[in-house]
Amino acid sequence: MKDLTDIPALMAEIGSRAKAAAAELAFASAERKHAALVGAAHAVWENRQAIIDANAEDQVFGEAKGISAAMMDRLILDERRVRAIVDGLRAVAEQADPVGQVMAEWDRPSGLHIQRVRTPLGVVGVIYESRPNVTADAGALCLKAGNAVILRGGSESFHSSTAIHACLQTGLRQAGLPEDAIQLVPTRERAAVSAMLTATGVIDVIVPRGGKGLVGLVQAEARVPVFAHLEGICHVYVDRDADLEMARAVVLNAKTRRTGICGAAECLLIDWQFYTKHGAVLIEDLLKAGVEVRAEGELAKVPGTVRAKADDFGREFLDMIIATKLVDGVDEAIAHIRRYGSQHTESILTGNDATAARFFERLDSAILMRNASTQFADGAEFGMGAEIGIATGKLHARGPVGAEQLTSFKYLVTGNGTIRA
Repeated sequence: MKDLTDIPALMAEIGSRAKAAAAELAFASAERKHAALVGAAHAVWENRQAIIDANAEDQVFGEAKGISAAMMDRLILDERRVRAIVDGLRAVAEQADPVGQVMAEWDRPSGLHIQRVRTPLGVVGVIYESRPNVTADAGALCLKAGNAVILRGGSESFHSSTAIHACLQTGLRQAGLPEDAIQLVPTRERAAVSAMLTATGVIDVIVPRGGKGLVGLVQAEARVPVFAHLEGICHVYVDRDADLEMARAVVLNAKTRRTGICGAAECLLIDWQFYTKHGAVLIEDLLKAGVEVRAEGELAKVPGTVRAKADDFGREFLDMIIATKLVDGVDEAIAHIRRYGSQHTESILTGNDATAARFFERLDSAILMRNASTQFADGAEFGMGAEIGIATGKLHARGPVGAEQLTSFKYLVTGNGTIRA
């Protein structure tokens, strides 16, 4: 039995096994990886009651810990959410294998033929908070991309993640792949996180999946490269040329479908001309849905709203709360988003092609949408099967991080006794 109190030794052992597994996965066949994921999906469904029972233990722990309602929503698993995990595993399984894909190829006058091909990153460390489904998503995507992965879930999802991880290992065993390809840190000790962040030479990249506190800690302490996913301060801008009924549907969905996800709208910007024409209908819809609307300026006169404070803009509520203000045209909306946004996801609602093009051209968030809810900021909705997170940085991966984004590349150069003059 492992000594779970000696964290440095425990993490060194996990890292060593991950490196060995990564070396084998780098050339594992697409068929074996497909089989492992299909087997894992079957195991999750067969063991769904055990997973739900384990999740009930986590909910009790979460309540005792006093986690927020938004975090509790992300923690809870029922049969419908377990089915979504199964569907995600199967979707990733059916994707084309990115490893070995030729990204580009060309010939040189010297006689060399050069190919740029996708190759695994190696060992990926994923540190996440309350969402146990990340165990399956991250494990599946890393495996598909030929990477070994070390998963360190949140303390509140410990039992759920352990149960799901066992199913992933069942799939690996059945496919004849090393079980060490997907490892779950078997302790709640925070020292394990520090060990992962400083595991240079073992872990090739860290992916943090959680709130501002977690991501800030990772970025401050990591000596390993990080795929940054900071806050989801998502904006919806309702332009003067927006269709009223479409705007009503999209705004309500963007805020209320699920408030605890990073794609939930946190700020609503309304063009003055739209407001003059249609009044406060968007605000009233939100209020009727139970949203606390923190309004600035003229909108604060709408009955039922709360006057916004300065720090309500640029804030990720992850709750039934939204900040809102009136703006004078798309340029003022762009300026506001540049100042307060987190470069995650922004949506413009408009029937004007030129205005939409200006919004797309002059903002640099990872995801820009037109006439669509920000809740679509999700790897599964992008056709990736699942995601390991939404990267808001600008290096290597950006936006939803799927299997393809979990690869690097190498150059294959072929000559025929070719020498350089």
